[in-house]
Amino acid sequence: MGDGGDHPDFDTLAVRAGVARTQFHEHSEALFLTSSFVFDNAAQAAARFAGEEPGFVYSRFSNPTVTAFQDRLAALEGAEACVATASGMSAILACCMALLKSGDHIVASSSIFGATVQLFTSVLSRFGVETSFVAGADPAAWRAAVRPGTRLFFLETPSNPLTEVADIGAIAETARRAGALLAVDNCLCTPALQLPLALGADLVIHSATKYLDGQGRVLGGAVLGRSEIVTKAVFPFLRTAGPSLSPFNAWVFLKGLETLRLRMEAHSAAALEVAAWLERHPRVERVYYPFLESHPQRALARRQQRAGGAIVSFDVKGGREAAWRVIDATRVISITANLGDTKSTITHPATTTHGRISAEARAAAGIGEGLLRVAVGLESVEDLKRDLARGLGT
Repeated sequence: MGDGGDHPDFDTLAVRAGVARTQFHEHSEALFLTSSFVFDNAAQAAARFAGEEPGFVYSRFSNPTVTAFQDRLAALEGAEACVATASGMSAILACCMALLKSGDHIVASSSIFGATVQLFTSVLSRFGVETSFVAGADPAAWRAAVRPGTRLFFLETPSNPLTEVADIGAIAETARRAGALLAVDNCLCTPALQLPLALGADLVIHSATKYLDGQGRVLGGAVLGRSEIVTKAVFPFLRTAGPSLSPFNAWVFLKGLETLRLRMEAHSAAALEVAAWLERHPRVERVYYPFLESHPQRALARRQQRAGGAIVSFDVKGGREAAWRVIDATRVISITANLGDTKSTITHPATTTHGRISAEARAAAGIGEGLLRVAVGLESVEDLKRDLARGLGT
């Protein structure tokens, strides 16, 4: 970090980790918009390409701004290494392509993001990689799904959109006994609220597009974990296949990380208030939020997470028609399927984020026609309540 002293706390790492100043001694991190780097001589070029000398070669796989983001995020997650990618989905793809081969088997929670389901079932399956989906919150289901060829466990906790919380430690132990790796998508909590590696996970996946940026500006992803996995397996795939993070996007993420804890705590406080209000509303059938007393995994969530996060999902009485009425009545909340923004967003998962998966898969994941997901932003909570009340009725 350059400042010495004892190991810094989270907030200091979020602001200062990964900084490597140039000869100009800039205070803000430098943005290197270059595709390639110049060598002193032919011998140095050969050594850099052979990996015998450290240094930058080509921005598809090595760039100072991207490296700064990787180092800062690794410091926050407590990881030995980080590889940044072009998006959250490319991070998952890079992880799978680097670690799996034909005949291997994945055990995944049935409550993962719809595009991840599509990747596992429609893309990886064509290359001979099979996936079994299990109830994420049931450790016994993970144990029962293990096969001789099981190589990867994949989990989101909390899940999107139902905020199901899974026991990372228990599932990690099952993965170890099976000789498999556990990858945890930490998108909804970020390292500000949850540290999966400290709980036993082998890998952490991020869609940096969401809360690591925090303002809905750019796309990016990351894979973190032990250097023997991330540097020796995932990085070579990135170098060859090229799902690379752009330097500009990395610079934006560096700025986002500086305020990460402050934003996540504010998001969580507002989301808990909105969730409690929704739970009292007569037109709402059920509310899903990890820190509500009614949440089935509340005790586990409080052990694993510092706060509940920003996602509040709820079932509206009356099915799709009633749910769409709530969406269409909003004037403050943005109608978009994205999340992780300072601006609150609302979506109907059954016809957007999970619309491409089968009706049977949606039913198994608990995605009903009356379900709405709100990613609570940083607006006035009272304004958000009034906005939802327009469609719900008072």
